Amino acid sequence: MDKIYTTDRESFRKYSRPEEFEKIRPFGTVNEMWAHCVKEYADSVAVEDDGRKITFSQLEDDAAHFRPLLNDGKRAALFCPNSYEFVKAYIAAVTSGKSVIVLPPQLPADAVYGCCMMMGAKELIYHPALEEKLSTVKAAAPQLPLVSVTAVSDESRPASGSAPDDDCVIMFTGGTTGKSKAAVLSHRAVMEGTVNGCYGYERVFGQRYMLILPLSHVFGLIRNLMTSLYTGSAMFICRNNKDMFRDIAVFRPTILVLVPALAEMALTLSRKFGKNMLGDDLKTIICGAAAVSPYLIKEYAKLGVALLPGYGLTESANLVSGNPESLSKPESVGLPFPNQTLRVVDGELWIKGDNMMKGYIDPSANEASYEDGWFKTGDLVRFDEEGFLYITGRSKEIIVLSNGENVSPAEVEAHFNAPAFVQDTQVFEDVLPNGSHILALEVVPRVTELKGVEGDVKAYITAEMEKINASLPPYQRVSRIEIRDTDFERTPSMKIVRYHKCK
Repeated sequence: MDKIYTTDRESFRKYSRPEEFEKIRPFGTVNEMWAHCVKEYADSVAVEDDGRKITFSQLEDDAAHFRPLLNDGKRAALFCPNSYEFVKAYIAAVTSGKSVIVLPPQLPADAVYGCCMMMGAKELIYHPALEEKLSTVKAAAPQLPLVSVTAVSDESRPASGSAPDDDCVIMFTGGTTGKSKAAVLSHRAVMEGTVNGCYGYERVFGQRYMLILPLSHVFGLIRNLMTSLYTGSAMFICRNNKDMFRDIAVFRPTILVLVPALAEMALTLSRKFGKNMLGDDLKTIICGAAAVSPYLIKEYAKLGVALLPGYGLTESANLVSGNPESLSKPESVGLPFPNQTLRVVDGELWIKGDNMMKGYIDPSANEASYEDGWFKTGDLVRFDEEGFLYITGRSKEIIVLSNGENVSPAEVEAHFNAPAFVQDTQVFEDVLPNGSHILALEVVPRVTELKGVEGDVKAYITAEMEKINASLPPYQRVSRIEIRDTDFERTPSMKIVRYHKCK
């Protein structure tokens, strides 16, 4: 039978300081939020980038001198790497009444042109560092206005009004198991996602964030940039992940938004060099975009850092749930955030709420994704008796065995991921030379946890995996185990790229 779940903001009150919880207030549009921030935090630093410290009032002044360069079209594409220029152009465009199509900076020239045409961009805002990727646009669409993010107008234009249901931003989904889609998020959805980023931890306002994730990914744009601005926090932009730890030592962040792979790397280096590579001021890590290992939660707790997993989608303006009880419930992605309704249908999560997208650009994708107004996430879930959410797999990843049994790779992987010496695994369907279909397992070991192992390390790992394998129901057991020397292929947001299903 279907089950319905809802959560209000009061469920999160006990996790915040009382005075901070009362400061968390809704705004209908980014324009309203931004006007409040400029007034409330005028002289506070909003962004640090490339040696510059830019206050909230200076950011608004720079945005005001950028707005006159934009035309009257309702959609603008933004093609820019992580930088202050991205932030300025994004704020200027959104508060000019435009919806911003965020193009990943790694797109090739033909894809830049294709996205602009498919999504109806009326101008392309670009960073000079990416100008060589505009060749197709210049040749095939010479009528499309090009605006450099470094340009400055002599004139100044204030922000214009927007309504909560107006388009705000268009972002690409991760596309880990299929073709990436473009989701249209309203001002209401963006603000809901932004405010949800304030729930579930103690210190919220006036923090020091670092931007490490790409702003072309919803986790970076909403949870990192927008929540940082909303809370009057300073955000340091790390332009090159190779400089991340050097930048951390200088900026000393109090909160980080990371994917598990980056949290894993920081922990490994902390062990190697005998100190917390993320700095002694760090108190909170918001971790998501991929499954978070309970191992990371426990190990960061030893460093005095609360690592809080969450769950979200591009289609939900990033945030659906967050886990303020990560130590006691390390396998959960937390409590659902307010103003949404969650429904479980045959194990799959369906959602309605103020945080949800208006739809995909491609109408055919909408037909397959909605039923009676409910967005079908494709994620298989369960709730515990206290209302905490757990992800058990993806419906599109289900492997149907020859005997008719359905296997969720993520559910099986959770068993193999349990030992501390396992960093990541992938369960997939493979084909033997004789044509037989089997379940196979590949393992990426956590080397730091294997230092005391004597003899053949791979043989030890294989033997331990076989013990776990033997404890599983017969239909979940793998027939082949391989220990990898390298990591899995990952998306720009550091999710593991799933192997294609066997035909």
